[in-house]
Amino acid sequence: VLQSFKKLHRTRLKVFEGDLRALIAARAKINEEYKKNKHVTEEGSIRAMIKFSEDVETELRTQVIQAREVRPGVFEAKITEDTLKLDNIPYNDSAVPDDKLDGPRPCCKDQARSK
Repeated sequence: VLQSFKKLHRTRLKVFEGDLRALIAARAKINEEYKKNKHVTEEGSIRAMIKFSEDVETELRTQVIQAREVRPGVFEAKITEDTLKLDNIPYNDSAVPDDKLDGPRPCCKDQARSK
């Protein structure tokens, strides 16, 4: 339990580095949740809460991005090596949605079988 508590705080320090308000708010929330559940003694519940804290830590580390405005309308994002990066597909205003195509669409199970 203590290890998961410390890991969340280390991640908080890294993710919100330089943002005092976010650092304080995250510290308060982490401490509040751990204090609220300190009376729990059932091993299964403790394991579930530790798993939840690990999931929260992963979410913070890989999904949270800080951005700050460097000049009006221009933002700088803080991307780390842990940040999950997905393919960015540009918006195409002239694209035709799949539901507008004529004829029946193949079932996804049929597509999976053909591979």
